[in-house]
Amino acid sequence: MNKKYAEPEQHVRKKIRKARKPMTPEQKAAATERLAKARAAKSPAQNLAIHESIRELNDDHWRSPTKVKTWLKYNKMLLTSIKKQSTSKEMRERMEFQRVDTYVKNLQSYLNTGIWSDINYGEKMEFKTKWLVVAHAYNADGSIKRTQGHIYQDLGLYTGKEQ
Repeated sequence: MNKKYAEPEQHVRKKIRKARKPMTPEQKAAATERLAKARAAKSPAQNLAIHESIRELNDDHWRSPTKVKTWLKYNKMLLTSIKKQSTSKEMRERMEFQRVDTYVKNLQSYLNTGIWSDINYGEKMEFKTKWLVVAHAYNADGSIKRTQGHIYQDLGLYTGKEQ
């Protein structure tokens, strides 16, 4: 008789933690002082997970890592709240989920590579980026082609009106 039997599960005993003795006020003061000293000796965060080209941007810059991290946090929370829309029968709901998912991936990519790859920016994607024209295109008559809303080096933001 060659029957295979399952191994019985062994009971693993949990560790029992002893309750700590309460600290005296002198001990608390000494611990607080040691902790403050250790925090003061600690060097500031280097943000090595963020690409070096954007590490030193000011917090008031539109693409600063601190702003982008808050946008990323907001959109990740939004993404988890609309997770069910990914399998919805409604096309609009699926598209909304895909739009937020793509934006989250683009924000993460920006923090890793330093390259902004989305047309929108902001917490709720409320702003649009502008294009900087570095090489001109020309019409058949030799005049420079201009597109409204693009930034040109010779005249700045082109609005379509005579400047």
